[in-house]
Amino acid sequence: MMTASLVQIIICLLIGIGLIVLLTSRYRVHAFFALLLASFVVGLGVGLPVVDVISAVKEGFGNVMKSLAVIIVLGTTLGVLLEHTGSTQVMASFIMRKVGEKRSALAMTLTGFIVGLPIFCDSGYIVLSGLNRSLARRTHTHMAVMAVSLATGLYSVHCLIPPHPGASAAAGIIGVDFGKLILMGIIIAIPASAAGYLWASYMGKRVDDVVHDDLDTPAENAHLPSPIKAFLPVVVPILLISLKSFVVIDPAINTAWLAGLLALGDPVLALTIGILLAFNCKRNWDRSTVGKLLTDGAEKAGGILVIIGAGGAFGAVLAATKIGDHLSGAFALGSLGLLFPFLVAFVLKTAQGSSTVAIITAASIVLPLLPALALDTPNGHLLTVLAMGAGSMMISHANDAYFWVIAKFSGLELKTMLRVYSVATVLMGITSLMMVYILSMVLA
Repeated sequence: MMTASLVQIIICLLIGIGLIVLLTSRYRVHAFFALLLASFVVGLGVGLPVVDVISAVKEGFGNVMKSLAVIIVLGTTLGVLLEHTGSTQVMASFIMRKVGEKRSALAMTLTGFIVGLPIFCDSGYIVLSGLNRSLARRTHTHMAVMAVSLATGLYSVHCLIPPHPGASAAAGIIGVDFGKLILMGIIIAIPASAAGYLWASYMGKRVDDVVHDDLDTPAENAHLPSPIKAFLPVVVPILLISLKSFVVIDPAINTAWLAGLLALGDPVLALTIGILLAFNCKRNWDRSTVGKLLTDGAEKAGGILVIIGAGGAFGAVLAATKIGDHLSGAFALGSLGLLFPFLVAFVLKTAQGSSTVAIITAASIVLPLLPALALDTPNGHLLTVLAMGAGSMMISHANDAYFWVIAKFSGLELKTMLRVYSVATVLMGITSLMMVYILSMVLA
């Protein structure tokens, strides 16, 4: 029987968090092993028997895999296919034609926002970097403006919206409907990306930057899909998932065809439809290419899944320590509300660099505290995940891999990146938190 005091539990939790930050940021240890080791350090530190810690780790890992594994694999594969077929370039070119080259930075923000829905921010930036540099030269726009406009558009949806791994994992751990999180996440991400764009437009013109002409621009694909074909794999899954989440069927008028239609809104089926539509974006597929792309999607997802699973294991161990009961009895956490999950994710993101690891770890910490925070309701769970997504935006700096992707593919210096991009992520996080509070008043 565990008899640890509140002080002992808090000390062990801080040691566990410190261990995660130290191992991932300083020693570059894979987040899976850092989270797993932290689970045992916290569990054994508070006096849980080894058998109970192992049981909690297995249960937490398994529960997260059960709810998220297929979704993450399908979402990652969809992103790989959209990159390969050139659909991302088609979407970018279409948006550019509609917005106009005179507003090229705004066009890149919109492109990043839409392309970023199914594609990880770092991959999306790499794919679109050639177009971004070309536009910067053609329109004589500062590279810092263009680069950060694109980067923040991608980043806003990456931190807030499934099927991106951080938001997906938090939704699975906390217990949030995917469709509602996608729609509410989009509502939060729009002003967040606008804040990033406005700061990029203001500060990007006030720094010295150089567009490196020696960076290669990707060759144009002569067999790109039409805009309709390019957008469908992104739009259709979002509509299907949202339809299922918000449409309520009256049992008296329930029909087989309507039930079947709403069944397509299950994230697994919706993303599968998106993948099939992505295959329609290219003709003359050969078996070796299809096999390689599917393998790439599964392998890319595998590295993410083990981190998510370890985050679930860490959360299960924290739940076994009864930390929520201890803290709720000692502190008035209800007065912090949504600020607490935001701050936890913010501190973790700033300390170790990865938004995904930050939000997964934050979800594991916050889950047992939801009753004490007065957030243990369906809407409270939704707002909690959005608040953690806001916190996981800031601050992106030199310990963030995405930070260096932007710097490398745009040719911006470290000083410029810190003044323009890093500050933009702070403004995005604060803007997102403000929107979450506004949304909480609407949903109250």
